[in-house]
Amino acid sequence: MPLPRPARPHRDDVLIAAAGLLGGALLWALGLRGTPLLPGLPSWAALVALTVAAGSELLRRTAPLTGLALATAALALDTCAGTLLATVVMFTDLVYAAVLHGGPRAARRIPPGSALVTVLGTLVALAVVRDQRGLFIGVLIGLVTLTPAWTGLIVRDHRDAAQAARLRAEQTALLAETDRVQAVAAERARMARELHDVVAGHLSAIALHTTAAQTLDDPAATREALGVIRDNSVRGLAEMRRLIGLLRASGGAEADGEPAAVPTLDGLPALLTRARAAGAADGLTFRLDDTRPPDDGGTARGPADGGTRPGPTPRHTPDAPPPLPVPVELAAYRIIQESVTNALKHAAPGEVTVRLDRPPGGPLTAVVTSPYGVRRGPGAARVPGSGAGLTGMRERAALLGGDCEAGPADGPGGPVWRVRATLPTTEEAPPV
Repeated sequence: MPLPRPARPHRDDVLIAAAGLLGGALLWALGLRGTPLLPGLPSWAALVALTVAAGSELLRRTAPLTGLALATAALALDTCAGTLLATVVMFTDLVYAAVLHGGPRAARRIPPGSALVTVLGTLVALAVVRDQRGLFIGVLIGLVTLTPAWTGLIVRDHRDAAQAARLRAEQTALLAETDRVQAVAAERARMARELHDVVAGHLSAIALHTTAAQTLDDPAATREALGVIRDNSVRGLAEMRRLIGLLRASGGAEADGEPAAVPTLDGLPALLTRARAAGAADGLTFRLDDTRPPDDGGTARGPADGGTRPGPTPRHTPDAPPPLPVPVELAAYRIIQESVTNALKHAAPGEVTVRLDRPPGGPLTAVVTSPYGVRRGPGAARVPGSGAGLTGMRERAALLGGDCEAGPADGPGGPVWRVRATLPTTEEAPPV
């Protein structure tokens, strides 16, 4: 296995090493060096120490502890052979670099170690010279070891704090971008559900009656189908204008500044009236069975043909259930609207029942059942669906903490397709 190649020294480190080597050589040539501690050493030993210190500068970033160890040996040799100021300066720089670029352990241990060396050096100097020169020597030792070590520690702390702040800023920006993407996706999903629920019913009625007008050779039936087509076209256009106004306006208001009307369960009779007109040619009837208390906004069941009559005027009493939250009413209306639209598309001839129930203190339950089977006759052609209706119903219920189930089931008169939505009615329900 080949050994890893050593890292190349930084360009600034090469410049520092060259400047220290040339400056020290100039001082040695001019004879500007201190008194040798060991006079017997040759003068060129100071140049050896200078060269080792300059070479150690090349390691100040790539291997700072190794460079400090070599510089320490060079400083000892330089002190014995005659001190060169360039060697001392490069040693202090390597102490600083070891704390700044070294590992966390080195940053923790070198500053206290330099303080200990300064104290011991001062005590030894006082014990040897026995006058104020010992204190001067201690100050010099502190300038060479203690000052660069603690300077490196301060700079390192500021650098680490800046990196941590930068990392937190990047994480905050990433979280903000994630929240923005999720908000955009949620808003697009909400608009897709609203557009599908609002327009799909009208377009389905138009497609069904267009098929009937093409297949029936009856002028009266054709005129009736064209009337239903025109009515649904006008209603669909109005709904599209309302949605476009919501998208263009700010703060959820219409483009002209007037608030948009939010569908409620009070509009179910009108919804079923339009459904009866659209499904009459296919043998479909619709019935509303609202068993909620009158104070809750319920309506009493009407005649056998599926009509409804308003219940008593609501009078809220302390024992009556609180009114439904607006998000719950909107979600329930849209789920029933989509279920009725699907019945117009796919149900066999028979009765479609919409049932509403809300026990005291309980959730709102909406159940829509329609005949389950193959449609026959002139209106047998089905309108293709987008596949997003069931998904939208489940999403609306899930956003409120409820659930929505759809599938075949056994009914009193045979198999039926049942849609059952359960929506919590507490005030803590999240908005749609």
